[in-house]
Amino acid sequence: MDYTQQILFLASALGAVNGLLLSLYLFASRKTRSLPAFFLGLLLLALSIEIVKTVFVYFNPDLPKIYLQIGASACFLIGPALYYFLRASLKTVSHMPVAWKRHWGLLAGIILIGGSLVPYASYPDAWCRYIMRGVYTQWFVFLVLSGLQLKPVFKVLKTNRSELQTAEKFWLLVFLGNCLVFFFYVLSKSLSSICISGAIIFSFCLYLTILFYLYNANLENILQVRAATPDKPEKRKIADTNAQQWIEKLEQILHDKQLYKDPNLKLHTLAQKMNISGHLLSQLLNENLGKSFSTYINEYRINEACKLISVNDHLTLEAIGYEVGYNSKSTFYASFKKIKDTTPAFFKESLEKTTPSQQINYQPHK
Repeated sequence: MDYTQQILFLASALGAVNGLLLSLYLFASRKTRSLPAFFLGLLLLALSIEIVKTVFVYFNPDLPKIYLQIGASACFLIGPALYYFLRASLKTVSHMPVAWKRHWGLLAGIILIGGSLVPYASYPDAWCRYIMRGVYTQWFVFLVLSGLQLKPVFKVLKTNRSELQTAEKFWLLVFLGNCLVFFFYVLSKSLSSICISGAIIFSFCLYLTILFYLYNANLENILQVRAATPDKPEKRKIADTNAQQWIEKLEQILHDKQLYKDPNLKLHTLAQKMNISGHLLSQLLNENLGKSFSTYINEYRINEACKLISVNDHLTLEAIGYEVGYNSKSTFYASFKKIKDTTPAFFKESLEKTTPSQQINYQPHK
């Protein structure tokens, strides 16, 4: 093994070993005891086992076939582990549903019974030609399903990435890292010389992910260990009746507590006041109201400003802007122009030209 190979071996092996240690930490630590943490640990464990197998096979092609079978079995669990990690995180599921247990029981049965009936050592051609193809196909299918789970997060990323919460960024990082590892593993089937690239990419993504949550927040917050509502219904879209109740509660809190007056109001702060997750509030605004958080708050502020303009003669327009939550005159005027398609001065002038009975009573969101 030359110097270059030694570097490749250390880089990929260290990533796999650290992945194993982190997975054991997620399984054993009380600080991270949650369903998302369990599936993240399972994902890291499956990936690490497959990476260890890849590294040793790359540098020792004569490795006993049983190790190849163990690696392939672990690879069989990567896609499902990623999918259920994201689903448990997005839906804040605290207890594993019966359907999930049955699915994982089926996966375990396929690995144990199928592996016993058709061992790699006795049927290497079947494993190379058919079984591994099925494993990679299943991995790809669950990658697609995982991407669909992240559809609301991708929507926020596209409309206003500044509104992405730390946990949502973490989910995207884990998902994209898995996509990269899958891509290089599939590519290695045609170009065996880049087989080790999958292991290197895993190590890189693992360290990048670790640095991300160490820099942004501690792990238990990202994994929503303290998330409320253990029996929250698992639905892709919030039901209209429930959404209407949340919207009414949102407007009541904004009105009663006057949170919109805070220029630094954040989505997660408002979500905490409502006792819901930031993701649920983002989903409510995007899917049920068709608005981003910043758009919703700006419309609320401008409607409040219109109300003040119509009933307060003693406040200047600049003062009204500060009163409704803008920290500068230019920001207030720009938002007003964008939402009302006119300036505050012209709006005030138009009100003065109408009789009191013709003036519109600007009550926001009513």
